[in-house]
Amino acid sequence: MPNLKSAKKELRKSKRRTASNAATRQEIKKMVKGGNRAISAKDPKAHDLVRQTAKTLDKAAKKGVIKKNTASRKKSRLQKKLNTAEKVTKK
Repeated sequence: MPNLKSAKKELRKSKRRTASNAATRQEIKKMVKGGNRAISAKDPKAHDLVRQTAKTLDKAAKKGVIKKNTASRKKSRLQKKLNTAEKVTKK
């Protein structure tokens, strides 16, 4: 347990930040899974869902919740899957 007043405040701040970051990470996981499911199910709304997921990933990277390259990798994989699915349905 912290003894100094500033250390106690820093602990409170740290707990709030950890909770916020965990919620953001959970939201990212939910959106990526939802995007993958929509693509697999050939849902017409998959394109919009992927765009929304990319937006969420970018915001998380900007806040520092996840790294920039991690966001890029997740966006790339999701977009690649969408493009492949669209190519298959067009043929």
